[in-house]
Amino acid sequence: MDHVTRNGENPHFLLDISRLIARAGQSVPTGIDRVELAYANFLLRHHSANLTFSALHPVGRYGTLPFGKALALINVLNQCWDGQGGEAACARLGRSLRRHALLGRAEKISGKVFHLLLSHHHLNRPKVVSRVLRRYRARFIPMIHDLIPIEYPEYARPIEPVRHERRLATVSRYADGIIVPSEDVAVAMQERLRMKGRVHVPVWTVPHGIHKHPLPEKSLSADTRVPYFVYLGTIEPRKNHLLLLNIWRRLVQQLGEKAPKLIIVGKRGWENENIVDMLERCPWLQNHVEEHNSLPDTEVVRLLCGSRALLFPSFVEGFGLPLAEALSLNVPAICSDIPVFRTIAQKSATYIDPLDAKSWEQAILDFTFGDDHTANLPKKNNWAPFEWDSSVSMALDKIVLS
Repeated sequence: MDHVTRNGENPHFLLDISRLIARAGQSVPTGIDRVELAYANFLLRHHSANLTFSALHPVGRYGTLPFGKALALINVLNQCWDGQGGEAACARLGRSLRRHALLGRAEKISGKVFHLLLSHHHLNRPKVVSRVLRRYRARFIPMIHDLIPIEYPEYARPIEPVRHERRLATVSRYADGIIVPSEDVAVAMQERLRMKGRVHVPVWTVPHGIHKHPLPEKSLSADTRVPYFVYLGTIEPRKNHLLLLNIWRRLVQQLGEKAPKLIIVGKRGWENENIVDMLERCPWLQNHVEEHNSLPDTEVVRLLCGSRALLFPSFVEGFGLPLAEALSLNVPAICSDIPVFRTIAQKSATYIDPLDAKSWEQAILDFTFGDDHTANLPKKNNWAPFEWDSSVSMALDKIVLS
C-alpha cells in the first residue's frame, strides 16, 4: 500500500511505542493500547523498510530501538491481547526494550521523517519532544484522543487537568499535524490551536477502526436462559455505571429472579468509591450483576454475541470503541445520545439521554421481554464496520500529503 509524499518520496516513519512497552505484560489492552498496536501492525505490514521504532525511558533518555526486538514485542502483544497467553514473554521484551531506550541510541534516518506519537505518553514533557524532532529533523504528528480532563475535570484524577494542559501546550507548539478520532475532539483541538496562534496546523478527523473478530461457534446465551446485557469499559464516573446499578437494583426488587443480568467487563478505574460500594455491598445485585476485570477479546466477543444489547450510557467520550465493536458483531446497542455515538452508529443504535433513568429502564425491559433487541440490528441498517487498515491508511494519506 503506497503512501508517498507530494514529491513522490517514500516517507520514513519514526513510531513511538513507549506506551506499548509500558503496558507489556498486561493481559488486557486499553482502548489507547489498541490504537498504538493497530498503527504498529499496519506500518510493519506496509512500510517496514521505512520504519524505525523509538521510546522514552522513564528517566528521560530517548532512543531508537532494535527493529527485531520491537517486532518481537508487537508479535507477542498481538498474541497476548488475543487471549493466547504470553504475558511473561511480553514483560521480558518490555524490560529489554526499556534498557535500549535508556542507551539513547540515535539511528541515522534519512529522507522526510514523520514522528508519530499515538498515545498521550510524555506529551507533557516538551523538552523531550523538541529534542527528538531536532535530532531527526522530523515532522511531529501526535494523536489527541480527547480533551475530557480539561472540558470535564470532574471526571478526571485531580492531577490530570494540569497534565493535559501541558500535553496540549506541547502539541500546540510543536505539531505539524494532529490526528483526532472524532469531530467533537477536532473542534475542541482547533479552538486550542486558535488560542495559541497556530490555526495553520491541520487537525485530521480519522475514526478509530475495529479488529474484525470471527463469530464464536457458541455464544453465552446458549449456556443460560437468563437474558443479559453487557457493559464494556473501565469503571469510572464518566462511564455512568451508577445509573445502571441503580436501575438493576430496582429491576431485581420488582422482578426478582425474572430480572435480566448485567455483565460489567472492565478494570476498576478511579474516583469510583460509590460504584464499588454498590458492586460489593448491595445485596440486590449479588446474583444479578457480574464483574469481570480482565477478559480476553475472545471471551468478550462471546459475551457480546449472546447478549440482548451492549449498554453504553457514558456522559462523554472521545470516541467509543466498544460501540463500534458491538455493532461489527451485529449486536444491538443502547447508548447515550451524544454526538460521537451518533457519528459511529448512525441509525443502528437506540439513543437515550444519559440522565434519563426511566427511559433507560424501559429500554432494558423492552429488550429483555420484547422484540426490541432484534428491531434495530446493524445489518438491517446496512451499517458497515470501519476496520483498522482503512483507519490507519486514511491517517497516513493525510500525513504524507500535508
